[in-house]
Amino acid sequence: MASAPQQPLPLFYNGLEPLSSQTHADFRLRILDKAPFLANQHAVPITVEEFPLVQRFMPIVFSVGDDPVPLALMGLNEGINTFVDDEGKLLETNFYVPAYVRRYPYLLARLRPDADELSLCFDPTSGIVGAFEDGEKLFEDGQPSELTKNILQFNEQFEQAGARTTQFMKELKDLGILIDGEVSIQPDGAAQPFIYRGFMMVDEAKLNELRGDQLRKIVQNGMLPLIYAHLFSLQLMRDIFSRQVSMGKMPEPQLVG
Repeated sequence: MASAPQQPLPLFYNGLEPLSSQTHADFRLRILDKAPFLANQHAVPITVEEFPLVQRFMPIVFSVGDDPVPLALMGLNEGINTFVDDEGKLLETNFYVPAYVRRYPYLLARLRPDADELSLCFDPTSGIVGAFEDGEKLFEDGQPSELTKNILQFNEQFEQAGARTTQFMKELKDLGILIDGEVSIQPDGAAQPFIYRGFMMVDEAKLNELRGDQLRKIVQNGMLPLIYAHLFSLQLMRDIFSRQVSMGKMPEPQLVG
C-alpha cells in the first residue's frame, strides 16, 4: 500500500493515508457538528478568496517568517478560540468557518517527491473516517461515492485557491508594504495595556505611497480590495479580546503568532 510522504504535517493533521477503493472499500465518513481539533487553535490559515467573508467575523493577519500566510484569528492568545466551546462546537450559527477547517481530515498530497499528481489522503487518527456501521459511504461498488467525488472537488478547489494565495503573498512581499504588527489594548481598570505582536500586517502609509504603476497593477489584478479587507478586519482585534474576557479566558500579554 502506498504511503503519504514523510514530511512535516500541516496544522491539525497527525497522520496521512492515501484513500483507496481497495483498502478502504467499507469506510464511511461520520458527519459531526463539532471539531475538537479546533477547540484550542487561535489562528487558522485562509485563502485570498475568503478575505471578504472572513473580515466580517475575524481579524486577518499574516504569519511571520520568509513565507508568510494569511491567518484568521479566532483568539488573540495561544490555545484560546473564542468561536467554539471546549468540544469544538460553534457558539453561534452566523459564522464563516474557514475552508482549511472544513477540509479536515482530507488533504491532497504527492505520494512521491518526483510525482506531479496529487492523491486524496485522510488523517486516520481523526476518528471520523473508518469502517463504521454508521456514516456516509466513501465507496459504492468499488467506485468513489458522490460524497467522495465532492470531497475531491472541494480539495482540488482548495489547492487552486492556495496557489492564488501564494501568488498574492509573493506580490505583497515584492511591494514591500508588509510590516511587523502590533496591537495595544487597554481594558477598563487594567494598570497596563495588553500588547500583541508576532504577526505581520500591511502598512497603510506605505500602501498610500505606492507608485502609480504599482497601484494600477494591484487595482487591475484585484489585490487592492483584498488588502483593504485585511486592514478593515484589524478593527476586530478588540472584539476578539472582549470575547475572551466575557468567556472568562482573560489573556496574559503574549505573542499572537
